[in-house]
Amino acid sequence: MNARRGRRDRGKGTVRGGVHARGRAQRNARATDNDGIANHAGPSTAGWRVLTAAGGQGSQVTQRAATRRSHGVSRRPLPGSWPLLPVLAVQALLSLRLVHADTASQDEALDLWAGHIQWAHWLHGTSMPPFPYYFSGAPVIYPPLGALADSAGGLAAARVLSLVFMLASTTLCWSATRRLFGRRAAFFAAALFAMLGLTLQLGAFATNDALGVLLIALAAWCALTARPRGRAVSRMIVGGAALALATAADYSLVPYDAAIPVIAVLAAAPLVGVRAALHRLTILLRTLAVLLASAALIAGRAYFAGFRRTILAPVAHTSSPVAVLASSWHWGGLLLALALGGVALSWGGRQGRSQTWLLAVFTCAALLGPAEQAWLQTQAVLNQSVGMGAWFAAIAAGYAVARFISFTRPGRDETLTAIACAVALIFPLFLGAAQSWRLATSWPNATSFIDVLRPLAAHGSGRLLVEDPEVARYYLQSGTEWSRWSSTRNIVLPSGASIGTPTDQGVVAPGDAAILHKYIAQGYFSYVALNFADTTALDHGLASEIRRDPRYHLLSVIPYGTGTKATDQGTYIIWRYSSPSNGS
Repeated sequence: MNARRGRRDRGKGTVRGGVHARGRAQRNARATDNDGIANHAGPSTAGWRVLTAAGGQGSQVTQRAATRRSHGVSRRPLPGSWPLLPVLAVQALLSLRLVHADTASQDEALDLWAGHIQWAHWLHGTSMPPFPYYFSGAPVIYPPLGALADSAGGLAAARVLSLVFMLASTTLCWSATRRLFGRRAAFFAAALFAMLGLTLQLGAFATNDALGVLLIALAAWCALTARPRGRAVSRMIVGGAALALATAADYSLVPYDAAIPVIAVLAAAPLVGVRAALHRLTILLRTLAVLLASAALIAGRAYFAGFRRTILAPVAHTSSPVAVLASSWHWGGLLLALALGGVALSWGGRQGRSQTWLLAVFTCAALLGPAEQAWLQTQAVLNQSVGMGAWFAAIAAGYAVARFISFTRPGRDETLTAIACAVALIFPLFLGAAQSWRLATSWPNATSFIDVLRPLAAHGSGRLLVEDPEVARYYLQSGTEWSRWSSTRNIVLPSGASIGTPTDQGVVAPGDAAILHKYIAQGYFSYVALNFADTTALDHGLASEIRRDPRYHLLSVIPYGTGTKATDQGTYIIWRYSSPSNGS
């Protein structure tokens, strides 16, 4: 770090060698941040000067502060992190507009409903489904948290909880980037991450994804900022604990168990040496291993089965690797391009191998999620995977922008360039706002369907076969009677056991057609609701059998889609079973 500061000062004619030159360099270093920005500990200037100040301005600021004191003028300095505040404000406003954009998605409904069931089990000892077998994360971590927020303020409160997680992630991105590359790079890194469409959407999405982003960001922040020797051990322990909790909360974050340790070594080695960096790595890995091993012993086989079925075989191959990578570029291509530019600028500018390698690892970390989805040949959780990697790419992207600005001449040219780059953020801002709205309204609005199904589910205690029951169980009071609800993927028996689920496929594979036909013919279900969307081929076969059975009567055909075009519209068809004995 001191070597890089010395090279930069020599380029500006401030270091000429000798004891006196080193003294001047040290005074300048105390007066300015490592990117030439006036240190926030001293009197601060207003407006764009925080983003555009160049080397040598620290003394000017000091002179102006002395002049104000000589004239009896006292002005409270602005906090050094003030540029972060407008970034967080914009992020919060753009995410809050999505809170009421649509009804709960299937993933949100499943997590929140499971959280309520989990609380009922803990407090009252009621039975609950075998969540560990088909959840993509430990059901005892996020679902209860989301359910608490949902109990306090409904779906909106649960989504706002995710917004809190994402705002904290942006703050950690700012802090880590500022520690590495200065305040200017931190501003652009935080802004680019906060304005990304996936970031905005995750801030209004009540699932474990936002919590996973926060925990991984916390682990990375601990690895990047553990500079003082006295804090290194505690930072590594906290980082390892955050990484273990993130892995347990969302199994798809396993690849970051390898990325964070590499980042920890690359960040520490230039500062404390390779030997001390490896010692920190040992502490981090021991903490991670001990916590994950303990959790695995406590959890048991059910969690291993859930990991295998949701991560290693989540769905049949539905997308080619090329299609997965193309979609990833659509959502995060701009950020990735800037991150690659940061690596190139560091390498071409000979900023040090450690820094270049660190930026390269940040960029590669952004590709971990898309690479995992490409390997599985699915886009089931691609949006969330790209959003997670964007946190790392944003740091390299922020460095790229700050480095680009530094190429201009200090003074007016540098100021104008910084202002131009800040104004250019309007493009990713509008792009992110549009993308986030499309993401937040990409599933059908369930209002009409819930209004029709509510009196049917509340009347009596009959069983229901619903193609995707997650949303209905969340909104309806009868959803707490979970053994009444079955789907086209499995049948829930009165005992709570499930049958009809293919054992050699993922949890979202269609159920066994023969078993479903058998139970429908026996009149096991009082109501059957199909929408021919997720298990289309199976639905058509079931619908044909139901139409031929005189005991089933068509009750309602409900529009259920995401748009106004005919190709965007689906329907939920509801049949009621009437046994010959009651004649109804």
